[in-house]
Amino acid sequence: MNKLFYFLVIICITLSSCGGSKKSTSVTQITKNTSSKKTKTNPKGKKIKSIINYAKTFEGTRYKYGGTTKKGMDCSGLIYTSFKKGEVVLPRTSKAMATQGDKISLKNVKIGDLLFFKTNKNKNVINHVGLVVATGKHIEFIHASTSKGVTISSLEERYWNKCFAGIRRIL
Repeated sequence: MNKLFYFLVIICITLSSCGGSKKSTSVTQITKNTSSKKTKTNPKGKKIKSIINYAKTFEGTRYKYGGTTKKGMDCSGLIYTSFKKGEVVLPRTSKAMATQGDKISLKNVKIGDLLFFKTNKNKNVINHVGLVVATGKHIEFIHASTSKGVTISSLEERYWNKCFAGIRRIL
């Protein structure tokens, strides 16, 4: 009988201590969730600026198909590398990137959004991408062009306006 009594006491203590730790874990989780929400609201803007600033470090880099370094860069390589630096993983091609995030109208464009283009007259597919770096009177985007390398262009330019296919918001 003594052994049964001690056994029941040990089980009761064990169960009550588990209940206590669950409550403290819940409080910890709530605290963690609350603090992580705080870090998600403001850092989004900081992250976008950081991604843009990193992309701008490649300005002047020559165009290289498949390139992702200062030795050579293509359009999707620039976006892929810049977002990766900001700890956001995107697909490697502009066509695949065009399926990510949320579709945005031109009137709602913000810095950090991705602009997509169809530059091949013979194929009706997205094959070029740029990162919006300025909005307002003119929408400007950084991209890697085959003729100028990594450069900032305006959507107002006839060529880019004519090839424009859409906008996606990743962050």
